Amino acid sequence: MKKFIALVLALLMISALFVGCAPAATTEAADATDAPAAEKTAADVKIVLLLPGQINDQGWNASNYAGVVACNEQLGTNMEYVEAVAEADFESTFREYAERGYDIIMAAGSQFDEAAATVAASYPDTLFMLVNGSNNDGDNLCPLFPKEYEASYLASIIAGYITTSGKFGMIGGDPNQAMQDLMAVYGKTAVSIAKERGIADASFNLAYANSWSDIALGKQMSENMIDEGADVMFAYANELGLGVINGAIEKGAKVVGFSSDQTTIDPATVVASINFDYATMYVWAINNWLQGNLKGHQTIEVGVAEGIYFPVYTDNCPQEAIDACNAAVEALKAGSVDLKAMFD
Repeated sequence: MKKFIALVLALLMISALFVGCAPAATTEAADATDAPAAEKTAADVKIVLLLPGQINDQGWNASNYAGVVACNEQLGTNMEYVEAVAEADFESTFREYAERGYDIIMAAGSQFDEAAATVAASYPDTLFMLVNGSNNDGDNLCPLFPKEYEASYLASIIAGYITTSGKFGMIGGDPNQAMQDLMAVYGKTAVSIAKERGIADASFNLAYANSWSDIALGKQMSENMIDEGADVMFAYANELGLGVINGAIEKGAKVVGFSSDQTTIDPATVVASINFDYATMYVWAINNWLQGNLKGHQTIEVGVAEGIYFPVYTDNCPQEAIDACNAAVEALKAGSVDLKAMFD
């Protein structure tokens, strides 16, 4: 009996020894701090878009706001937006949302570039994505650059065919590099087409308002240019551009709309428009970020080939202008046009 008890005790000791030496796998798996974090869903990602103007400007801000709506509807994000951020508040607004842990802070316009670069270094976990930005010198700076000079090229072809005087009025909000490039393409192309049509003294008059929102100033500048002979106006200046169109309406000049379908304002004046489909661009960009394809130190360029820009015509636009513009769309898609050669 004693031998039997001794044998049982020995077996129990051996069993305890093996249990004590077994790896504690279940204990580690239960440690939540060691478990990998779940990937964020589209609905969980915190994204905000900063706009320099109002979303009802029928131009730049409206086009970018359409991207917010499209992302929320198509991707299931809960993207937010802030209207009319004043230049003096750029940096503080970036900091506010970065401090709140936003994954992506977008801003619409090159005027946000400097503030974004200043703030980004302090918030490495936030991606700063500027539409029309140019600074990608940072691990979390990823500008989204729509090739607006392709859109202005299409607008200039229409302008070149609808002018009778060969005098083109051009108004920009601010002379940043992207604006200068698109204006150079527009002016040179419109004048070239007018001269091909026999208007030997064709020329353009370009001015910058140094404002994006002063509608009264836009109207005054438009009327002055028309009084000096311009019969086709072109503006890229957010709300100020609405003033340019108002001036053309009163003075009886034509307009080639830009950045949204501005033909709805007055189709007798705005006989055609180059629409910006930024809804498609935003969905593409945010979806690529969700898939891990967008990071800092890169500039993403998109244009006509990606379906971002397309013309809208009214019955008041001549067929030869429509045909020429449609042909230009196909040429841009094929990559057979070198527009950068026209940059100043």
